[in-house]
Amino acid sequence: MKGMILVETLITLGIFIVIMVAVGTFEANIFSYQRSISGSLETSTDAQVIFKTIIKEVRSMSPSATGAYPIVTAATNTLSFFSDPNGNGTPDQITYSLIGNTVYRAVIVPTGLPLSYSASNQSTTTLISNVRNSSTTPLLEYFDNTYTGSELPLSQPVTLSAITLIRMNLTLDTDPNKSPTFVTYTTDMSLRNLKTNL
Repeated sequence: MKGMILVETLITLGIFIVIMVAVGTFEANIFSYQRSISGSLETSTDAQVIFKTIIKEVRSMSPSATGAYPIVTAATNTLSFFSDPNGNGTPDQITYSLIGNTVYRAVIVPTGLPLSYSASNQSTTTLISNVRNSSTTPLLEYFDNTYTGSELPLSQPVTLSAITLIRMNLTLDTDPNKSPTFVTYTTDMSLRNLKTNL
C-alpha cells in the first residue's frame, strides 16, 4: 500500500507540474499578444493624430505674409510651407522634418513691421519618435498634376511650383526589438489652394 501511495503522489505531482507549466506558458503568451496588439494600436493612433494635423495645415497652405510662394522647401525628409493653422489671418511658416528617428514640427510666427519670418522666433516640438523610415520609404514624396495614382514621385530636387500632391509615409515601431514589426502608414494630401485644374 505504501508503495502505491508514493507512486500515486508522484503521478499527481507530475500532472500538477505539467498543468502549471501549460497555464504559465498560456499566460505568458496572452501578455505577449496583449503587448503586441497594444503596440500596434499605439502606432496606429499616433499616425492618425499626426496625419490629422498635417493634412489640415498642408491643404490650407497659402502665400506668406510677405507674398512668398506657399512652399519653401520640399525634400524627402523636410517640408516647409506657409499656412494659417490658428486662423488669425497671418500665415506662419511651418516645417516638418525627420531627423534621426524623430519627426519635428517647427513654427515661425511672422513679426515686425513689415512682417518677416525670423528663425529666432522659431518654436519646435517633437511630434513622434520611433520612426523607422528608410531610403526606400522616404518621409515625403511629391507629385504634379499629371499624377493619376500609379506614377512615380517627382525626382529631387523638386520644382516647387509643380507640386500638387504630397504623400507622407510614416514607418513606425514602438520597440524594434519586439513584435510587431515595422508598420508603414501613408496619406496623400492634395494642395487645395494650389490646384491648377479648377
